Amino acid sequence: MVKYNEEGQQSNYPPSCENFGWCVETDLDIEMVSASCPKCTVFLMEASSSNTSDLEAAEAEAVTLGATMLSNSWGCYGSDDCGDSNFSNYFDTPGIAYLAATGDAGYGQIGAPAVLASVIAVGGTQLAVSGSKYSESIWDGAGGGCSTVKKPSWQHDPDCSYRTVGDVSSEAGCSPGVAVYSAIYGGWGDVCGTSVASPFTAGVIGLAGNATGENGGKNFWTLTRKQHKKYFNHPTGGGASSCGYLCGGGRYKKYYSGPGGWGSPNGIRAY
Repeated sequence: MVKYNEEGQQSNYPPSCENFGWCVETDLDIEMVSASCPKCTVFLMEASSSNTSDLEAAEAEAVTLGATMLSNSWGCYGSDDCGDSNFSNYFDTPGIAYLAATGDAGYGQIGAPAVLASVIAVGGTQLAVSGSKYSESIWDGAGGGCSTVKKPSWQHDPDCSYRTVGDVSSEAGCSPGVAVYSAIYGGWGDVCGTSVASPFTAGVIGLAGNATGENGGKNFWTLTRKQHKKYFNHPTGGGASSCGYLCGGGRYKKYYSGPGGWGSPNGIRAY
C-alpha cells in the first residue's frame, strides 16, 4: 500500500483521520481490497477535507498516478453532482473502472457518485451461516432505486425513467459485519455498510484484470440470463415489497434488485 495526499505527494498529509471520522473507513477500504485481491497494488488517497473540491482533486490525482480502479466509499445523498456541475467529469476517464458504494440509508437514499452512469454502483447483501451452509439475502440498508441522472442506453428496466441504482453487490450487512483491524481504536471491530462492498468488488475486478474493459455498469446489464445465472450469487430474500425490484422485494428478469444489483461475485467471470 502506498499513501498519497490529494496532490500526489507522499507527505503533507491531513493532520489526522480522526478530524473527519475516516480512520475506520480507511482501514476498511484497504483491508477489503486486500481480502479480495491480495496482490493488488493499493493507493490510499488522502483528501485534505470532505469538501467536494478536495475529493475531486484526490480522484483526479489517483488517475494521474496510474490507478486503474477507483473505489469510493462516500456519497452525497440526494444530489447528482455534490454541488459541482463539473462533478461527473472526475468519474469518466476512459479505461478507468470507477466504483462507489450506494449508501447505507436504504431504498431511495442515493446520490453521487454512485448514481453516475460511468460508475459501478455497488449495493449490499447479508451473509448468514448455519452449520457449514451459507445463505445470502438483500441487505435492506443498501441504497437503490431511481436516480435523476439520464438513463444509459444499456438499461431497459421498466420502473425507472432515469438511471437505475445499483449494478452489483457483495457482503455489506451488519448481522454480522466484517472484522476490521484499526489500531487507533484498539484492534479488531465489526464493520458493515456498502463501503465494505465497494472496495471488495474493486478487488474482484483487479483479480479479473479487466479494469480497462469496464464502462460503468454496462457489462453487468448486458449479460445474457444464462451468464447472470452462472456468474453471480443471487440473494434470495430481504428488501421491501412495496416497490418491487427497485427496493428488493421483487426481481427484474428473475435476478436484478436495486439494493443487490445483479448479485454478488460467483468468481470473476462477470468482472
